[in-house]
Amino acid sequence: MGKSYPTVSAEYLKALDKAKRKLRGLIAEKNCAPLMLRLAWHSAGTFDQGSKTGGPFGTMRLKAEQGHEANNGIDIAIRLLEPIKEQFPTLSYADFYQLAGVVAVEVTGGPDIPFHPGRQDKTEPPVEGRLPDATKGCDHLRDVFVKQMGLSDQDIVALSGGHTLGRCHKERSGFEGPWTANPLIFDNSYFTELLSGDKEGLLQLPSDKALLSDPAFRPLVEKYAADEDAFFADYAVAHQKLSELGFAEA
Repeated sequence: MGKSYPTVSAEYLKALDKAKRKLRGLIAEKNCAPLMLRLAWHSAGTFDQGSKTGGPFGTMRLKAEQGHEANNGIDIAIRLLEPIKEQFPTLSYADFYQLAGVVAVEVTGGPDIPFHPGRQDKTEPPVEGRLPDATKGCDHLRDVFVKQMGLSDQDIVALSGGHTLGRCHKERSGFEGPWTANPLIFDNSYFTELLSGDKEGLLQLPSDKALLSDPAFRPLVEKYAADEDAFFADYAVAHQKLSELGFAEA
């Protein structure tokens, strides 16, 4: 059975379409795709399937959530987006932030990700500490993505490939540097770099290297390194699932 999504008005869809065009322009001009993807992920990745709290419901607009340690620097994304959001008061922040993540992948050459509107904004930020810790290994990744969020091993590896965009900043995460040579291009180079070992100037976090040591994760890393189309297909599925956690239950 498919999910049933809320119905939104024709005006709402028109506003979304216009906002999408403006987001494309902003992201291309400011080279801020990695930051927009991080905003979308960190918004959605707080979902807890046990308590049905957290998730992609616009709470990142609240200072309390921006203040969570894992969200250092996300206020920059919020500031960049606000002038566009002000032009579309009918759109929920929840939809708008997830749309920015979808556009970020598209603008940098990644796959098209299906987008369904209708998320409602919530007023309570999630508790701190639900996002993955880059210094930890596979058990931790499964605790967060599988047990907490309800995603799969395949989703974990595919979403890890999103690190093809962007870089770490010491003042935000304690780590420094990009994962790939072209951090503004969405491709499968995260996986090829991971398999080729440490390289001067490129970053591999403990949570990245953990993918190589796990018998379920490693074959997926190898598959995506060898076949970018397979990575794009699985990434689009995983990103859509992440962006819809707690929204439009099947």
